[in-house]
Amino acid sequence: MTDSKNTILAIVLSAIVLIVWQYFFAIPQEKARQEQLAQQQQQAQKLNPPKPAEAGQAAPAPGVAGAPPQVPGQPAPPSVGAPTTRAAALASSPRVPIATGSLEGSIALKGGRIDDLALVKFRETVDPKSPPIVLLSPSGSPEPFYAEFGWTNAAGGTVVVPTADTVWKQSSTGALSVEHPVTLTFDNGQGLEFRRTIAVDDKYLFTVKDEVANKSDKPVSLYPFALISRHGAPPTLGYYILHEGMIGKFGDKSSEEITYKSIDDKKLMNFDATNAWLGITDKYWAAVLLPQTDAHALANFKADAVGTIKTYRTDYLLDARTIAPGATGTADARLFAGAKEVRVVNDYNTNLGLNHFDLLIDWGWFYFITKPLFFVIDYIYRLVGNFGLAILLVTVLIKAAFFPLANKSYASMAKMKAVQPQMTALRERHKDDKAKQQQELMELYKKEKINPLAGCLPIAVQIPVFFSLYKVLFVTIEMRHAPFFGWIHDLSAPDPTNLFNLFGLIPFDPTTLPVVGSFLHVGLWGVIMGITMWAQMKLNPAPPDPTQAMIFNWMPLIFTFMLASFPAGLVIYWAWNNSLSVAQQSIIMRKHGAKIELFDNIKAMLPKKKKA
Repeated sequence: MTDSKNTILAIVLSAIVLIVWQYFFAIPQEKARQEQLAQQQQQAQKLNPPKPAEAGQAAPAPGVAGAPPQVPGQPAPPSVGAPTTRAAALASSPRVPIATGSLEGSIALKGGRIDDLALVKFRETVDPKSPPIVLLSPSGSPEPFYAEFGWTNAAGGTVVVPTADTVWKQSSTGALSVEHPVTLTFDNGQGLEFRRTIAVDDKYLFTVKDEVANKSDKPVSLYPFALISRHGAPPTLGYYILHEGMIGKFGDKSSEEITYKSIDDKKLMNFDATNAWLGITDKYWAAVLLPQTDAHALANFKADAVGTIKTYRTDYLLDARTIAPGATGTADARLFAGAKEVRVVNDYNTNLGLNHFDLLIDWGWFYFITKPLFFVIDYIYRLVGNFGLAILLVTVLIKAAFFPLANKSYASMAKMKAVQPQMTALRERHKDDKAKQQQELMELYKKEKINPLAGCLPIAVQIPVFFSLYKVLFVTIEMRHAPFFGWIHDLSAPDPTNLFNLFGLIPFDPTTLPVVGSFLHVGLWGVIMGITMWAQMKLNPAPPDPTQAMIFNWMPLIFTFMLASFPAGLVIYWAWNNSLSVAQQSIIMRKHGAKIELFDNIKAMLPKKKKA
């Protein structure tokens, strides 16, 4: 009865593993690949895209005077003759250059937008000469993504405020740099002078100070706003464990992570909070609004469309500023636009007193393991200069931490092997009475102080560590394009070699095959991982039940196909961890007098010579 239960349990667990892997990894990976191909085809066919939404509405907002104001920038009808390329869109407006050690781009004087930004320290591929990552792009380009700040009227208000079509004047010459803020001005012709001062640090933080000098004879009341707008549905990886889309933290509430699909369905989400931040995040990059921590904000996540093009927006509206004649009203805003580097994000969170801004990086459910694990790997990397070596050394540290548990586990397994003859005799003696057989087996385990589940404990305990390491490799930009040795130039990407084209000898990519392609990414490190997993299985005696034996024989092969397409750093970790486990288990079991079955099991698999 026990053997039957174990067989059923093993089959069920194997099926669950396969289903989970297929649902959370294989299907999203194939979906992301198809979406990327579709996106490329769509971009190729896009000759005259419509002009996306513009922000900044000077006309009175609809509604009764005194009603709650609205952040400007509702989608407008497509314009004829809109720019068709990013270069043409940039050329359509006078600009102020941006030049720091981390960023390059420009600010559009038309609308005063921050809408042209490239991250010069990060490249599209592992080739250092490849183009830098472009984060923000202007309206009219193929993929608009920009930030805008300004003032809006209350419902029914008639004050002329700067709009998306307003051309600001730069009060001083020169590019925006760390040492040189820029100031833009606009006079509305009704006694109000608008002044915008933009500063940037040496990383990715823009500070925007908007001022309104009231030179008229009447008080005015205006609401400061800020928004981030993105047009077109961006390609996403589609992984369950990675969030891409709207993100924010609103007061004491838990962080909000809203996918593009979710906001497409809901259309609008409102938040009323103090000490908030909100924005749009990709896997490695993000654009986030950071209002002052003591500012009361009415915030929104929105999804809309301009013609057939989807639009996504995060925005907030602060409390009104009433500006008396001769006085000046002020509104401070901040924009994070850059790479989600762990230490940079943490420093902003600490130095600016933000509300858990470190959650901008998707550390996952095992946050308490994943984040410390990253810092350990990063610390060792700074000592050895290679993230791959750091992962190998961290694996040794993990093994050392779990050594007492593994020692007890392998010792229990050694005892179980020592009483194997007695267990076989019990089964033979009570082969017709399964209940009696199970009872006496339990008594034998109790007498010899054996835990039959001890062999599962090291694996079970390491599952959160394995998942956390996967998260570190998958979501942290520090691992992006981090090389190892030989042919591994990016630990965050799968092994580029493939068994099914003889590691590059055949000019064919098997992963492009429909249906089965996602299973055919088995690189050289994947093969090494499979061999070490198989060796660890063969270290133990074969199960007496033929069905169990068959399952355990096939498990290394199944897991090889499942795990080989994971990031190379994770596959290397698993291969190295298996190798250490084989050595550790061999030493402990030999110490307790148990026979090492590895070579006997290998010998049993070889074809036997027929006797003459």
